[in-house]
Amino acid sequence: MSHNLEEFTQEKIRSHWDDKSEKWYISITDIVRVLTGSPNPRKYWSVLKTRLKNEGSELATNCSQLKMQSADGKFYLTDVADIEQILRLIQSIPSPKAEPFKLWLAKLGNERIQETEDPEIGIDRAMQSYLRKGYSKEWINQRLKSIEVRKELTDEWDRRGVKAGREFAILTDIITQAWSEKTVKEYKQFKDLKKESLRDHMTNLELVLNMLAEATTTEISQQNQPDTFDQNKVVAHEGGSIAGNTRRQIEAKTGKSIISGSNAKGELPENVAENKRSIK
Repeated sequence: MSHNLEEFTQEKIRSHWDDKSEKWYISITDIVRVLTGSPNPRKYWSVLKTRLKNEGSELATNCSQLKMQSADGKFYLTDVADIEQILRLIQSIPSPKAEPFKLWLAKLGNERIQETEDPEIGIDRAMQSYLRKGYSKEWINQRLKSIEVRKELTDEWDRRGVKAGREFAILTDIITQAWSEKTVKEYKQFKDLKKESLRDHMTNLELVLNMLAEATTTEISQQNQPDTFDQNKVVAHEGGSIAGNTRRQIEAKTGKSIISGSNAKGELPENVAENKRSIK
């Protein structure tokens, strides 16, 4: 995910919340780019990291790496640091943006603590974010529910030993193809999407069927308790196929395809002005 540093820049900072360590991990090169304005933040960080290593800095030797999405839509291993490490990094980079950056980091950490103590706060923030983008409240309610259903599924996969990342993506692809007759890549191409979220561009009915597919997969997995990846593939196909049968029944009754080339925002332009007024 990414966060806007709205206090002083429109640039994105890639970040990841780790549930196990309960920490934010933030892209170091993104921070270097914002603080220095360098056209080559990767090189700047490489030089700085070498200097910090020579000085015996733990930051340079202990920073982690995570796969994060780049501007080309692909995922690459990226140096990341937690908030405490980032604060130490800021001290090594002379920049007039250092103080507002520290305030942003404090706000980021505080928001996550608030959301952990009261999940409704996180839901409210997501609601406001979608409203600002012009989505209808009806669609947003479906989208937030789909996030909950997805989390239940990925938690179930985690319990079954499925690995986050590539294996999650493979099972998601199986479910999607089973109910929509399109892979995730084909679905995104059909909607003329590139790196945008497919779910953020589904219609209400597409979201409902996708939720049915994922919720059914979770239920079957809990009953069958698959213990190999191949068994999880079978369960994913079964869950997606049940939603696929529902899709075909609806299409037979309505005489039109549920799989739409348009997206939620494109379908509901009349809501944009109303939604923006409602959040001012």
